[in-house]
Amino acid sequence: MTRGPRPKDNAVRRNKHEHAQQLNSSATEGRALPAGLGIKTAGARRFWRTWATSPQAGKWIETDWAELEITTKLVDSLFQGDLKQAGEIRQRVAKWGATTEDRARLRMSIEDPQDEDETAGTEAAAVASSTDIDEELFRLLSE
Repeated sequence: MTRGPRPKDNAVRRNKHEHAQQLNSSATEGRALPAGLGIKTAGARRFWRTWATSPQAGKWIETDWAELEITTKLVDSLFQGDLKQAGEIRQRVAKWGATTEDRARLRMSIEDPQDEDETAGTEAAAVASSTDIDEELFRLLSE
């Protein structure tokens, strides 16, 4: 015998958050990296490209783009050897939903993963950009 009242036939979930976000998984067009930022490293350019085309960027307003510019300058500084910037960068990208845990905390979910055909093209681009980063890291470590 069970205890308590019988559950309703059509139970309604009551803890759904009113500000939960459902993002589209397709990459956004994003914005070009502003030349006035003076970014010198390939790692910072890759950071900008990754975030500017992320699903989160589709919902950004002007202040969010300004934060991306500031954070990209910090990433550029990090790739030039200023490791003190790592903690600040981590805090900033967490507010955008960088990791699965961050997105869960922000009640952010991403719709349908990309088709296998679409991911093949993006993997080739990722390999090309990672080669630039590998060369840059090798140069930094050789100094």
